[in-house]
Amino acid sequence: MVSPSAAEGSAELSSREKEQVGRLRAFVTAHGGPATAVIGYLGRSGARIVVVAGDGAFGDAIVSGIEAGAAVCEHAGIPVADGWDRELSAQITPSPADRQRMAGTGR
Repeated sequence: MVSPSAAEGSAELSSREKEQVGRLRAFVTAHGGPATAVIGYLGRSGARIVVVAGDGAFGDAIVSGIEAGAAVCEHAGIPVADGWDRELSAQITPSPADRQRMAGTGR
């Protein structure tokens, strides 16, 4: 898990990142149960937060960087995992639409 100090050292959240806090909270509420996030570095683009909800649904958000991602997750009340492990990956249940997109059909 990312330590709380990683988020404490970050700057104030931008308005876009504050929107992501609300969006991720709503996602977790809609899908029930505990959720876990993984934050991945995207280079100059920032970072991607992937949230796996209690029912296996997953959603994501793009933020300005890893520290901002940790702060967004902290504000949303979502614990952050150190990375993808077998257990977390196994919780994801892709929808048929997700499977089509991942297959590269473009539909």
